[in-house]
Amino acid sequence: MLKEFKAFIMKGNVLELATAVIIAGAFGAIVTSLTNDILMPPIGMALGGVDFSELAITLSEPVLDADGNVIEEGAAIRYGQFIQTVIDFLIIAFVIFLIIRSYNRMTAEPKPKAPAPDPGPSEKDILLQIRDQLAKRPL
Repeated sequence: MLKEFKAFIMKGNVLELATAVIIAGAFGAIVTSLTNDILMPPIGMALGGVDFSELAITLSEPVLDADGNVIEEGAAIRYGQFIQTVIDFLIIAFVIFLIIRSYNRMTAEPKPKAPAPDPGPSEKDILLQIRDQLAKRPL
């Protein structure tokens, strides 16, 4: 069973899939940082200083102890975080679209050229036909 598992793991497709998953995880972290650290602050400033990560609808207040420490977090709908996640998704989906589009263009088989249309008789052939017709005419 161990040999069978080793043979399965060493197949090219499994190694390629594992590599793709690792690279996708790293790429996801880069896109998250791009969204959170570069894109969202200027967008928030343009919208009047809004911090999207803090946008939420509070459903219940947090429970505090006598010292003011949070004992239990309150429930909230964090729609600002959702907006950031949607932007992350759109960036990743667009990049994957570009990669697949490029791959399809590189691997597409060239379209067979249509056969050139028959050019018909050349000018010389037509002149020869006219000469032959004139030669056959009685004077």
